[in-house]
Amino acid sequence: MRPRRFLPSVSQLSAFESVLRTGSTAAAARDMNLAQGTVSRLVQSLEGQLGRALFVRRNQRLVATPAALAYGREVTRALDILQRASVDLASNPDGGALSLAILPAFGTRWLSPRLSRFLVKHPGVSIHLGTRLKRFDFDAEAFDAAIHFGHDDWPETERMELFKEGLTACVAPDLLARTPIQCLEDMKKLPLLRIETRPTAWRTWFEAQGAPPPAITGMLFDQFAPMTQAAIYGLGVALLPHYLAEAEIAEGRLVPLFRQAVPGSGSYWLVWPRSRPPSPALIALLEWLRSEIGGQT
Repeated sequence: MRPRRFLPSVSQLSAFESVLRTGSTAAAARDMNLAQGTVSRLVQSLEGQLGRALFVRRNQRLVATPAALAYGREVTRALDILQRASVDLASNPDGGALSLAILPAFGTRWLSPRLSRFLVKHPGVSIHLGTRLKRFDFDAEAFDAAIHFGHDDWPETERMELFKEGLTACVAPDLLARTPIQCLEDMKKLPLLRIETRPTAWRTWFEAQGAPPPAITGMLFDQFAPMTQAAIYGLGVALLPHYLAEAEIAEGRLVPLFRQAVPGSGSYWLVWPRSRPPSPALIALLEWLRSEIGGQT
């Protein structure tokens, strides 16, 4: 049984969160479309219920106490979870909603073109996608699972390997015509574009081709999409995951150099928190991904 003192109402918590975010009861009243006095009473009742002040008044402003700031982070997360659950129920009353964090390039170029097959097979499942470039705390973010690149070492998660990454060096046809590449030594003539998340990728690629890597001094990018476009516009050679390079090569916008799909330094993984049992929607996604990636890379 939950003690009533430590289970405030949603109205109290919403008023507190709004005052914390906006800095005043007047601004919170506009934010919540309530009377200012109502917001003040809700915050005061929350303070009375908790037995401590959450704000102090300084120069006509409400300033949150350090304890209130810490409490506010948890309240905001809890309200976000409640809001997401309500949206899921309204949009899919039969259940089966799944929030999935994805890498931008992977989501756009690998997952999205295939996702319609999953939804046809599982029409009762609603999938919500959000992009994340780095690992995060599942307890602090409202995601049921995530797709990430790297190794089998995301703490406190269960995981399934999707496929290992292969790397293909690509260059624009016009740039290649102006600067022919006949051997690996010729690669020094062109800028080698870099990506932040794969600092050793070029070294791995050159070693797989049987040559030591040169000094890598090309432009640095934080995502594959702008790096791919830079290569298409002739700004240098892009080292791309093979699944990204295939479409550009097939369309003639990029030309592959030397051995393709060189084994990279990691894999793509689906991970989910160990602290929560997988939902039926997540189990359905796991089964579908196993069938989708069977026999392909």
